Amino acid sequence: MNHVSNPPTDPTVERLIEQVRAAQADAAALQIRGGGTKDFYGGALTGKPLELGALRGISSYEPTEMVITARGGTPLLEMEEALAERGQHLAFEPPRFGARGQATVGGMVAAGLAGPARAAAGGVRDFVLGACVLNGRGEMLRFGGQVVKNVAGYDVSRLFAGSMGVLGVICEVSLKVLPVAASCESVELGCNQAQALRLLQSWTRAALPINASGWCAGILRARLCGAATAVRSALQRLKNESAAGLLEQDLAQGYWAGLRDQTDKFFVAGNDGTPQASLWRVSVPATCPPLDLSGQILIEWGGAQRWYWTDAPAERLRDVAARAGGHASVFRSQARTTDFLTPVSAPLERIHRALKQSLDPAGIFNRGRLYPWM
Repeated sequence: MNHVSNPPTDPTVERLIEQVRAAQADAAALQIRGGGTKDFYGGALTGKPLELGALRGISSYEPTEMVITARGGTPLLEMEEALAERGQHLAFEPPRFGARGQATVGGMVAAGLAGPARAAAGGVRDFVLGACVLNGRGEMLRFGGQVVKNVAGYDVSRLFAGSMGVLGVICEVSLKVLPVAASCESVELGCNQAQALRLLQSWTRAALPINASGWCAGILRARLCGAATAVRSALQRLKNESAAGLLEQDLAQGYWAGLRDQTDKFFVAGNDGTPQASLWRVSVPATCPPLDLSGQILIEWGGAQRWYWTDAPAERLRDVAARAGGHASVFRSQARTTDFLTPVSAPLERIHRALKQSLDPAGIFNRGRLYPWM
């Protein structure tokens, strides 16, 4: 970790530092704002907005090194377009909520959310190489680096992935990128939930190039990505063993984009207009059989991520998930709750509190967005 010894000359960064130092002096809350596309997620928004819209731009991009560095307020769309021109992408498929072009790179990392390819490619944290962060004292800190083989010490930069902004302002981040797969095909077949889970486990054991999967309302879909020969071989096997049919490319792309950005009809109208229903994200071992939970369900990540539209009590969902070896969190709800995540154990809470105290001692950043006591 290196402190920036001299104040940055960038007027945008200087303004952010001034705002943070003023807030620290007054112990006033600040709400870190990028594109605002994830305002629905996490605890309630509090404090004066700390706008990052002007902190934008790709700082560097080395396609041969498969590393891109961008400022926190850079539109995610801008980064993805630059990568696509060189046949590369963010393999973890971050969601692009809101209007096209609103989501930002900093918000993507802070939320720590990944799309359909998460189970095969990894999550946001796995691709963070380094970050430049503004802490609660108004200091610029740099963690990690801009190379894939960065193994010197503990990688603090990855702590900011999924932190919901409670540890500091992500002013710049370096990410590992990957080439787009040479071939991608999707299949679908009709089956019930138990059958879908058994098939997904069987395909995993067979080491098929399954890049993404989704089951909902009696239809199982899977995306195969990789070398053309490997994809063709896997397709033939799936057709022979499970009578899976090939999904037309345009339909397939629309389906996976719908899961990634939550524009699929399950997410848009999954609660059938029931005001009491909330969208729950349940994480369990992929080998776990169907859970004893009511409501509409969509299964991703080979069975490891299960979405429920339900009005069941939070205690019920968390108990069922815990007994299955997982956890449950509220993703969208009409009645916003302060404990959208499963409470952590006492030892983990002490670690969280220590990190918060170290990086944001006055507690000015995104109060309550991650846990009500942060």
